[in-house]
Amino acid sequence: MKSKIPIISVAGISNSGKTTLIVKLIKELKVRGFRVATIKHSHHDFELDTEGKDSWKHTQAGADVVVVTSQNTMGIIRKSYKEIPLTEIINTYLQDTDIVIIEGYKSEEIPKIEVFRTEVSNKLVCKDDRNLIAVVGNKDPKLEVPFFNINEDISTVIDFLISNLLKCSDKSHI
Repeated sequence: MKSKIPIISVAGISNSGKTTLIVKLIKELKVRGFRVATIKHSHHDFELDTEGKDSWKHTQAGADVVVVTSQNTMGIIRKSYKEIPLTEIINTYLQDTDIVIIEGYKSEEIPKIEVFRTEVSNKLVCKDDRNLIAVVGNKDPKLEVPFFNINEDISTVIDFLISNLLKCSDKSHI
């Protein structure tokens, strides 16, 4: 995948703690001054709009794209007749960010951190993935990638990401 912005996918089985880890990563990256974007991939249809609001009415009337904007926020609701490639999403909408954290897209050729908790599963979904760069969990699976304890300070994971993914960005001095 070609992108100037560092991308990391957080993978793992359902209920392994992916979202919890992503929230911690976002908070720590923001404290360190990074502009962070996230992408959540879903295999199901979803709705972003609130029934009864004007933008919902526009969508219901058949608009293909609805943009809602205010002084500090912008949202785009766009009908898609095929899945938009990850590269296109990043290159079109996320160019003003320092890092993109993705939940899902585990089959993409991008660096991955797997969340692994033995109380949820004893199997890793990315064990044989050459793009796996680290595991965060409660038990070291003894792979040839760094392991970070999920219950310890998130700053060690951020330090790892900075030294491995963000070293070429303009924020590398942080």
